[in-house]
Amino acid sequence: MNSSVLLCLMVMLVQLWPCSLSTQNSSAQNTVQSFTPVRRVKRSWLWEPLFVTEEQISPDPVYIGQLKSDLDKQDGNLKYILTGEGAGSFFVIDELNGKIYVTQKLDREKKPFYTLRAQAINRITKLPVEPESEFIIKVRDVNDNEPQFLDGPYVATVPEMSPEGTSVTQVTATDADDPSYGNSARLLYSLLEGQPYFSVEPKTGVIRMASQMDRETKEQYLVIIQAKDMVGQPGALSATATVTINLSDINDNPPEFQQRLYYMSVSEEAPVGTTVGKVFAEDRDTGDNTAMDYFIEADSSGVFDIITNNETQEGIILLKKRVDYESQRRYSIQVKAVNRYIDERFLKEEPFEDTTIVKINVEDADEPPVFTLENYMMEIVEGAMNGALVGFVTARDPDDDESPIRYSIVHSTHLKRLFSINEHNGAIITTEPLDREIASWHNITVTATETRNPEKISETNVYVQVLDVNDNAPEFPKNYETFVCENTVSGQLIQSISAVDQDDSAEGHHFFFSLAQEDTNSSHFTVKDNQDNTAGIFTGKSGFSRQEQFFFYLPILIQDNGTPPLTSTNTLTVTVCDCDTEVNTFYCRYGAFMYSLGLSTEALVALLACILIFLVFFLAIVTIRQQQQKKAPFSEKMEEFRENIVSYDDEGGGEADTEAFDISALRTRTVMRTHKPRKKVASEIQSLYRQSLQVGPDSAIFRQFISEKLEEANTDPSVPPYDSLQTYAFEGTGSLAGSLSSLGSNTSDMDQSYDYLADWGPHFKQLAAIDYDGIPKKHPGPLEKMQ
Repeated sequence: MNSSVLLCLMVMLVQLWPCSLSTQNSSAQNTVQSFTPVRRVKRSWLWEPLFVTEEQISPDPVYIGQLKSDLDKQDGNLKYILTGEGAGSFFVIDELNGKIYVTQKLDREKKPFYTLRAQAINRITKLPVEPESEFIIKVRDVNDNEPQFLDGPYVATVPEMSPEGTSVTQVTATDADDPSYGNSARLLYSLLEGQPYFSVEPKTGVIRMASQMDRETKEQYLVIIQAKDMVGQPGALSATATVTINLSDINDNPPEFQQRLYYMSVSEEAPVGTTVGKVFAEDRDTGDNTAMDYFIEADSSGVFDIITNNETQEGIILLKKRVDYESQRRYSIQVKAVNRYIDERFLKEEPFEDTTIVKINVEDADEPPVFTLENYMMEIVEGAMNGALVGFVTARDPDDDESPIRYSIVHSTHLKRLFSINEHNGAIITTEPLDREIASWHNITVTATETRNPEKISETNVYVQVLDVNDNAPEFPKNYETFVCENTVSGQLIQSISAVDQDDSAEGHHFFFSLAQEDTNSSHFTVKDNQDNTAGIFTGKSGFSRQEQFFFYLPILIQDNGTPPLTSTNTLTVTVCDCDTEVNTFYCRYGAFMYSLGLSTEALVALLACILIFLVFFLAIVTIRQQQQKKAPFSEKMEEFRENIVSYDDEGGGEADTEAFDISALRTRTVMRTHKPRKKVASEIQSLYRQSLQVGPDSAIFRQFISEKLEEANTDPSVPPYDSLQTYAFEGTGSLAGSLSSLGSNTSDMDQSYDYLADWGPHFKQLAAIDYDGIPKKHPGPLEKMQ
């Protein structure tokens, strides 16, 4: 007996017991009815676990098991009922004995089990004898699905020369059969293609390296893996997968020159940086493993250099120094190529570098002249006479023919006046005396040209230094402002002076100061030489008077230490100031200025007062005139009229109303336009009239109409102001449709017929159709209204 079924019946008994107690006192019939389920709890279903094998094909139903109640006395009173998944379609039950049959083929991969419910009832009373119970029919698996590689095809990459046993990748197959029943889903992997380079683990599908392989020999391998279910037993199903294994490159090959000897040439005229040639070392690796650097060995001259082209991995030989065919005609250098990234695992086998020899021939060319020096330094004493020799420059033709050389100076206008050169021997001479104080150095560019080939020209720089001679006397460095107070005492220092000299002294300048012997003011002032290129001016007496003498002029002698020594006389002006002992510089300058003008302080104040009064008077006049110009030409009432805009929105009275409003109300009769004659306004309107004739219709009626309006504007006092813009709308003649206006019509509205409007087109059909009580509606012309 199934333990789960017993457990369910016991739970139902516990739930039904209180109900039976509550119904014992109701009636005897209820007692019998309540007693029946209490007795059924002791009964139970009897069945075995039910299984059905998938993929069974049979013309007759296949027996899979039997359901039986312990109350079944096999007298035919019980009826078995089957419900649930597949009941009646896949599964049927014998109502008499409870045997269950399967009628169709089942697929476990679609549905592995079915949940059904069974019930036994009394055939006569139709009452349940056994409670409805749930049970499961499991579908038993058979090996009907082959393995599948869902992730294929596979691509893997492994570095070349990897050791044996290195994992490459893993392949995985799946089997839809039941892994918990039998060996239908147990897979076994094997290698169909790929030996002896690779191997596969039977249970995991991990592919491993079986030997070391070189990418340069073969770069790609195709491996076929087979997966069998039922652990590879006979009758097992299988599937295969292809794995593409690529070998990635490692730096296991050194660079190698294909040529052991290169020949190149370079012209002796080639500038520095010229490409001489290229060398190339081949590397069988790929990517960054082919990167290399080139070096030059065994080149003591240092004439050539080599760089690496990172894109082509070529070595480019460059000219590092100029070559000379006459000096050396052939060079031999050794170039080495070395891998930039080296795998240390392979260093012990061989060095990852290679060398080659490069022979370079120098080609002869017609070279320009060559100066003996790159730059020339020359000296000349300043003040030298015209034609004085400065120095020589020398150039030669480096070629074998030794062409004669012609010299010249490439100079500016200034230098052209100072120097010249002998075109045959390169002698540089002066054309004017040189002054070191103007320019102590001169830069000259000299050219040398072959006479046989004037296109071959060379240049050199000549630096000429002008040597100094003592030709400038010392002088004051600035104009001194010296003041002395009227109440000063004798021996007071009033000024310290110094000197400058434009000449250059190798030993340093030394100046001597003294007062000229012929100085008439020697009793008033003295000069003391401080022996440090400065001197002090001291008073020689006490007390000075401005009325007696306002300025003192002291001649100061300054002598230098040159050879020969030069002396100059410099005048120092001393101003007497109205002060006690201390000098107020600003006040003293003011007093000196007033003294030079010949004015006293009172006179200056009076002059400034007059100027101030004149400015005030001038500003007052300007202000009054500006106020007069701003005053309006009309009265206050007229200004109010001019600054307001009057707007009317009155509807006219139709054709009978000839005036919409009286415009004379806008006028102020008390104000007359006397400042501008009406005649001038008329001339302006006539001018506009003449312009309108140029663009308007040339019609006598139109001209007569405008003339009448001009006359009305000139004579009628009730017309708008003279500066108002008057617009008139006049309907011309010549239209094929004729006038729509009724102003000039001689007929009444009753006599008018508007049927002809329908012939004018779709725009006039609606107008022709309007009719009220048989009388057409009158429509004024669009040009009938005048403004």
